[in-house]
Amino acid sequence: MISVEEALRLVLQQRGSYGAEEVPLARSVNRILAEDVVADRDFPAYDRVTMDGIAIKFAAYDAGRRTFPVAKWLAAGDVPSSLDDPESCIEVMTGAVLPQGADTVVPYEQIVLAEGSAKIGTDDIRAGQHIHRQGTDSQKGAVLISKGTRIKGAHAGILASVGKSGVRVLKMPKVAVCSTGDELVAVDAVPASHQIRTSNGIMLAASLAEEGIEAAVFHFPDSKEELYEGLKSLVGQYDVLLFSGSVSMGKFDLLPGVLELLNFRLAFHRIAQRPGKPMLFGSFDSGTILFGFPGNPVSTFVCYHYYFRAWLYASLEVPFVKQSAGLAAPVTFTPKLSYHLLVTLGSKEGMTSASPVIGSGSGDLPGLVKCDGFVTLPAGRESFQEGEVFEVILF
Repeated sequence: MISVEEALRLVLQQRGSYGAEEVPLARSVNRILAEDVVADRDFPAYDRVTMDGIAIKFAAYDAGRRTFPVAKWLAAGDVPSSLDDPESCIEVMTGAVLPQGADTVVPYEQIVLAEGSAKIGTDDIRAGQHIHRQGTDSQKGAVLISKGTRIKGAHAGILASVGKSGVRVLKMPKVAVCSTGDELVAVDAVPASHQIRTSNGIMLAASLAEEGIEAAVFHFPDSKEELYEGLKSLVGQYDVLLFSGSVSMGKFDLLPGVLELLNFRLAFHRIAQRPGKPMLFGSFDSGTILFGFPGNPVSTFVCYHYYFRAWLYASLEVPFVKQSAGLAAPVTFTPKLSYHLLVTLGSKEGMTSASPVIGSGSGDLPGLVKCDGFVTLPAGRESFQEGEVFEVILF
């Protein structure tokens, strides 16, 4: 049995490299940019009207004029126009290009339109008001989104605005999620009293989708022959296999024996941690690597976040972001193991705090939804004091 630190070191030694690919903009959300995104024009691209109203020359207003003949009107998307007579005005709509010769916009709420003229009913007009000046947000050539950024909704809007119908993103590993066990039935089935619906595989596939990975999902029964044939067919087809279950010491924990038959290079089996002690990891000659997570859902979820996500981000060469928090209460843990302590985050005396969530064990799937993540308390200590700061891996 090896330490958490050694296990993570061995996992990161086998990080991969998968290059980049171009995907349609609509499929780029949650993917990681493989290049800087640069403005192809100023933002905004022109002096933009920000209120419906009239565009005037402020000097005329400043000289005492309050009534302006309306020369024309201009909507967003119209070809730019000009205010030829500085003592007249142009009706303008939000988003329109500010007419040349005008420098101030007065909203409809402050004017009265009658008989082809606009009468301003206030003395509180400022020069240059209600105009979004060209280039004030960003200028042509500026980096708008940096390489390595995970694309979210706002990023997609920027990508569209600079014409990126195809987006260059980091290529993700090809992943298969595998569950085992005769006790598992389909999600839409009605389980017998001795059965449960499959959930770990769905949980892992959903978590991978949050990383921009569309995983294949497989299930194998408690049969050495079927597990062997099924696993043999996946090796080489996928970069990564994520197994949930069949890694412990039970009679039907068949995965370790089957892996031996497939010339699997075992890096480790069993880690001095709770939850997740039986976890295994290694690789095949094809280059496929395998994470074998224990079958209890909390163990699977914690090990996925601690080991696989660290491996994934190292492979993509992007930071694995964590958050620091102080323990909101003292914790005692006597086994000589690293303890992945489930927590909820809050605030205490202006600092982020992590409150322990004590569930009913590593099989407590409903308890996971009460947690924000976990902190890893190091082995070799039994007591951890309130206020001690640890890194939180967020779910």
